[in-house]
Amino acid sequence: MRVKMCGVHVTEPATAFVFYTGTLGFEELLAVPEANLFIVRSPQDPQGVGLLLEPSDNPIAQAYRQGLYDAGIPAVVLGVPDVAAEHARLTALGVRFAGEPTTDPSGASAVFDDTAGNWVQLHQD
Repeated sequence: MRVKMCGVHVTEPATAFVFYTGTLGFEELLAVPEANLFIVRSPQDPQGVGLLLEPSDNPIAQAYRQGLYDAGIPAVVLGVPDVAAEHARLTALGVRFAGEPTTDPSGASAVFDDTAGNWVQLHQD
């Protein structure tokens, strides 16, 4: 058994799709705009987990997404080989980070706003 897909609730799936593919560098796994269905995945792991950019139009999903955001809790953690380099790359593209990268016993990390209602954490692999 393996994880095949994981969802992250977003305010607008089509806009999130543009950000996740165009800015973050994910690739399209499935895009059905008329069904508001967008799934992306990492080009570094083509057989890996798909990330469903799920509409948070359900009141429960909306409250969950907003609650995480308001509390500053990342909705998803993305692994990268070099947090500082990725922070610099994304900052140059206009991505808004909650602060500078930090290092603690679990490793280096940084948190950014995905423009779709979520905080996303980068964690160094």
